[in-house]
Amino acid sequence: MATSLGSFARAQFDRKPVRYSLVSVVAVGVSQLVLIICNGLLGWSAVASNFTAVSIGCIPSYTLNRSWVWGKRGRNHLWREVAPFWALALLGLAFSTVLVHLASRWNDSTIVVSAANLTAFGILWVAKYLLLDSLLFALPGDDSELLAS
Repeated sequence: MATSLGSFARAQFDRKPVRYSLVSVVAVGVSQLVLIICNGLLGWSAVASNFTAVSIGCIPSYTLNRSWVWGKRGRNHLWREVAPFWALALLGLAFSTVLVHLASRWNDSTIVVSAANLTAFGILWVAKYLLLDSLLFALPGDDSELLAS
């Protein structure tokens, strides 16, 4: 029973959507921590806090998505991977900044600012997965061998 449960768990973590979800949890956790520190503890504006949080959260997101979710190894390709990833991140930053700004005009508490940030990235989450999978980190041919390792 324990072996089949272990095999089941390993099989689930070999799936791109599950791995992508776990990377998102890490990136959101980092972003939210930075947002709370900047806005709640340091007293920065909602917009400046959001900008800093999204920028820092993109680092583990790119690294883990590229290597763990899509299994890319070796050199990063500036124009095929890094630039498009940051362009997507900038779109997310712009959208989340608009929501954070609007929310902070209504109520500038850290919890409202944090909720606005989470809402923006929740809306963009599925679209980003589809773009990363089909364009940015697309693997030539079948990737089932990669996910088995």
